[in-house]
Amino acid sequence: MQERERRQALADFLRWRRTSLSPTAVGLPSRVRRRTPGLRREEVAELANIGTSWYIWLEQARDVHPSADVLESIAGALKLTMNERRHLFLLAGQQLPPHIFSIVEQVSPTLQCMLDDLSPTPAYVMGRRWDYLAWNNAAACVLSLHQLKPPHMYNLIWQLFTNPTTWKCYPNWEQVAQVALSEFRTSCARYPNDAWFEELIEDLNQASPEFCQWWPHHDVSTSQDGHKVIEHQTLGHLEFDHLTLQIPGDPDVRIMIYTPDDSTRTKLEHFLRASGNR
Repeated sequence: MQERERRQALADFLRWRRTSLSPTAVGLPSRVRRRTPGLRREEVAELANIGTSWYIWLEQARDVHPSADVLESIAGALKLTMNERRHLFLLAGQQLPPHIFSIVEQVSPTLQCMLDDLSPTPAYVMGRRWDYLAWNNAAACVLSLHQLKPPHMYNLIWQLFTNPTTWKCYPNWEQVAQVALSEFRTSCARYPNDAWFEELIEDLNQASPEFCQWWPHHDVSTSQDGHKVIEHQTLGHLEFDHLTLQIPGDPDVRIMIYTPDDSTRTKLEHFLRASGNR
């Protein structure tokens, strides 16, 4: 999108949201007569605690560059949803501040139902801190999620570097671990000075010589999507095509899907049926 088109799209979005919001929805008294529906520009500026002229320039697609703080103020004034807020920041050419997301990550019943329906295809949801948030029975079987190792029991990076059950599954463990680590580094960069990440990294430095050696290299990789080979302690040789999907409205929460080849699917179907988890 060209710069002029981006500014116009931002102006159109702000105007649409302003005119679709009633005064009572933002705590303003309802006036009898309004020439146009929704809020006035002056009212949005007042609610956002920014200059009226500045806000008008945004709706006029002027060449102005609002800061993240100004965008957050506008988002609050216009009662934007999480997805609308993300759209606002993208149109304004700003990165979405990570701290606006909820600290507690939850998976909806609908999403859990979708994971279950994918079985025997292993699938799980991974949070912004690389924690397993939810999974289906096939994923629990393939990834040995019943044998997680404390203290960071549900963290994928912790399990990959410290849990023998996990690392023995991968014939090419070193490659898998380095790719995952480089992606994890990108996630950490979105949350500078986050005490939780700092604690995990310190614990990993103490627990894993490989992590301690590789972490200072600052390698940044692309995607973990692709072909996966797992040597399972019970099922033997398994092969998958790995796909990552993002949760709408929260780009740090992802759905990980392991599509099995025909042989692997047959093994999983038999195992899950025998264990009563199909």
